[in-house]
Amino acid sequence: MVVRHPAERGKGRFERFAESASNVTSSPAFYGFCLLLVAFFIATYVAGLSVSQQMLAGDLMTCVTLLLLALLKNSERRAERAVQRKLDVIAAALLEQSEGEAHEAQEDLQSAIRMEEDL
Repeated sequence: MVVRHPAERGKGRFERFAESASNVTSSPAFYGFCLLLVAFFIATYVAGLSVSQQMLAGDLMTCVTLLLLALLKNSERRAERAVQRKLDVIAAALLEQSEGEAHEAQEDLQSAIRMEEDL
């Protein structure tokens, strides 16, 4: 099985989902949800509820953490790939400019500036 870098693939369902989820998880509403989840965990512990309820609260926090980790890694890899592609285009533009053939490199550079919209 060959796994390609997420930025090298087209924008599939997971990439669109990851982008939408990244927008949601960076919102103040999601932060509030996380605070409520932590408060629920603390409340189950302080209230002396059964171990199964405390485990449920801990498991919910673990699930959210794992999902956020996957989304964070996907976002990080897409951003890393976009930066690398921009740097490659800038290097090519500088090289072509020094050789006197800057027209194609300038077009590539202009498209690279808006590259993150394509990812």
